[in-house]
Amino acid sequence: MSTVNKYPMSFHVHSESAEGIQKDWITKAESFPTTIIPVAIPPEFEGPGTGLSPEDLYAMALQNCFVATFKVFAEKSRMSFESIQVNSELFVDRDEKGRPWMARILLNVNLVGVTQLEAAHRILERTSQNCMILNSVNTEKTFQFQIS
Repeated sequence: MSTVNKYPMSFHVHSESAEGIQKDWITKAESFPTTIIPVAIPPEFEGPGTGLSPEDLYAMALQNCFVATFKVFAEKSRMSFESIQVNSELFVDRDEKGRPWMARILLNVNLVGVTQLEAAHRILERTSQNCMILNSVNTEKTFQFQIS
């Protein structure tokens, strides 16, 4: 499983929409061209809420990067676990200039079926510091870890 990552890498995505905030649109990734994700402006911003919002996708990207990074670190450390469950809450607020932004995210991480508790905690902490998407944003990140 030892591979060498070659940087830079690129990932391609596509979105397409008609005009009007009440109309949803589609987005997809080049790597899965038949998987079309419906996206819509959420009701909080006067949209129909008939698809995932950009805010949902943002939170999901942060959360899933954490899961992916943890899985890599756990496997490379030969630490077994039954499941990792993450529930996150994204808080949208205004910055000091009054602009809306993704102010903070709380990631509640539940790691189940672990026998190596110290290793699990160490890997969770390492993951929180080394997830590339989490490290690429200014959103404040808070982690709560539960290991069982």
